Amino acid sequence: MSKFSVILPAAGKSSRFHDPYYKKPFVPLENRAVWLHSAEKFLGRNDVKQVIVVVAPDDREEFFSKFSANVAILGVEIVDGGTERWQSVRNALARVPGEIDFVAVHDAARPCLAEQWIDAVFSEAISSGAAILATPIQGTVKRIGKDQRIAETVPRGGLWEAQTPQVFRRQLLLDAYARINGATADGAAITDDAQAVELLGHPVAVVAGSPLNIKITTKADLRFAAAALKALPKPKLLGPAHPFADDDLWR
Repeated sequence: MSKFSVILPAAGKSSRFHDPYYKKPFVPLENRAVWLHSAEKFLGRNDVKQVIVVVAPDDREEFFSKFSANVAILGVEIVDGGTERWQSVRNALARVPGEIDFVAVHDAARPCLAEQWIDAVFSEAISSGAAILATPIQGTVKRIGKDQRIAETVPRGGLWEAQTPQVFRRQLLLDAYARINGATADGAAITDDAQAVELLGHPVAVVAGSPLNIKITTKADLRFAAAALKALPKPKLLGPAHPFADDDLWR
């Protein structure tokens, strides 16, 4: 069986969330923090050997004051993030041991994930070396100019919105981050891990995801996520030894 590590970046500024008390990965959603919903999807899997949560250094003290019991009981590792997301992922990669075959990067603020989607993208990564979840763009896409007027209508054929998990052979992702400095050759910022791998010239397979796999960006997204959690396909039954069998740990 292939061995996976999972990196959950949670070190962003949450500038669009507009909450004076919570960053979006730490806000309560259905009685538990958003990041815990994301982590639980991986911690019960036999093929996942390590889960790393990346937090901003400025958040570390508050994070442990709220979640130290969860961290200890569940055995997740905490790593300091960087100024940019790619730096946070690179910091976490340094903690992945050599016996791990694959690394999955999943947004800590993307809590509505179903087991079969993880199975599908893990399986494709084992086959091809690199795979992501994504969904085809359904609406009409407009490019807007600085004057807030439509500059053009963009044909949506072949356009997909990338999601996470994004899963790669460990050495492939290490090589990708070793060769970039957070930007493309023309200076544009790297926006996800797949783009870093693309810059190596390695193909990245796309596995169909779901609109339910929402990334929480604004407070309005919390209402959709609460409904999406109830609509997700049911996971396998949890035995009494499963880390989520005692729901009181997540309150």
